[in-house]
Amino acid sequence: MKFKVMGLLLLLIGPSASQAQKAGKLHLTKEFVNTNLHDAVGQMKYLASQTDADKMPRSFEKGKLSTSNTAWWTSGFFPGSLLYLYEATGDKELLSLAKERLRILEKEKFNKGTHDLGFMLFCSFGNALRLTGDSTAYKEILATGAESLSSRYSPVTKTILSWDHTSWQYPVIIDNMMNLEFLTQLTKITGNKKYWDIAKNHANTTIANHFRKDYSSYHVVDYDKTTGKAIGHYTAQGAFDESAWARGQAWGLYGYVMMYRETKDKTYLEQARKIAKFYLNHPKLPADLIPYWDFDKDDLKPDNKYYKNKDLRDVSTASIVASALLELSLYTKGKEGEGYLRKAEKMLESLASPAYKATQGELDGFILKHSVGSIPHGTEIDVPLTYADYYYIEALIRYQRMLAGEQVIKQ
Repeated sequence: MKFKVMGLLLLLIGPSASQAQKAGKLHLTKEFVNTNLHDAVGQMKYLASQTDADKMPRSFEKGKLSTSNTAWWTSGFFPGSLLYLYEATGDKELLSLAKERLRILEKEKFNKGTHDLGFMLFCSFGNALRLTGDSTAYKEILATGAESLSSRYSPVTKTILSWDHTSWQYPVIIDNMMNLEFLTQLTKITGNKKYWDIAKNHANTTIANHFRKDYSSYHVVDYDKTTGKAIGHYTAQGAFDESAWARGQAWGLYGYVMMYRETKDKTYLEQARKIAKFYLNHPKLPADLIPYWDFDKDDLKPDNKYYKNKDLRDVSTASIVASALLELSLYTKGKEGEGYLRKAEKMLESLASPAYKATQGELDGFILKHSVGSIPHGTEIDVPLTYADYYYIEALIRYQRMLAGEQVIKQ
């Protein structure tokens, strides 16, 4: 496959309005989308005012704002949210606020100790490059970050290493699928095919080793670093090793929809469809389509330490899935594509309802309530989370583009 660098920007033409029409008539209104984006702007501006200039908002726990330094894996979501809202509204104050956070985030381009640079740099600087065209600054940051991420790739396992700090030999988590857009885009921006090859190899290895027969995903696969073989399947954030941790299913779905868009390899489209079938047809998925934190939570026994939290929902999963399904609806036909669209619409309606959406000024400015970070670690339990807000905003903007007949995925 040949790659062209257009000036210093890409870029790939995403799904068009004509594709959106194939998925069926849009049922949500322009007023619904604009009202929720307007509310999101108010919350994000308030959140910016409450967050120290050298920190990033992370959550709101025990009655107070929880922040992180820029090395934390969620550090790119807040500037990314501000940039998405700037795109949707043209409000230059949002762009200014985003740039203030980008300045403190830039140093993470040198961070070789994390696999989360896709979240940290592409959700932030990737959007900044796309929206501002400031290739002099942002291209270099992204290119350096892609090199840092690539340093974690093993040609033996054909995967990107997730964690350095565990007893496992070479752990790879399903979340890692979300780094691959960063790499495929950097091939298009720089012309360096290495990043593309890493992304393809990682996606292929993950298909081979991360999924059960029903297309639910393990959270963690451990590899033998000398042979490359998968030697163990585990969880770190799910209920137990063989359970289907909800957000893990979301990362897999989103990742393979994106990989189909980037490569047009139908293997990835089929994988996404199978993951979606498992997720959407699961008997434990609630009627409002906001999932419990783990699809197998009912198998926990009363003496299990996670049992008291077993019935918690995870809004972050629903936000990710809603955005992914909107895109998947563009690549599938007839009733199948329409089905994905309807499910995404229902998820957005639920997320925007008082059951899950904060009122203006509530929670120091976070948008959505009732997410779960990690019950096994006892962290961020039934709280707002910065990435839940990011993917909710992304889904709203994708729907806004569909309503306007625009290119749905803009890069």
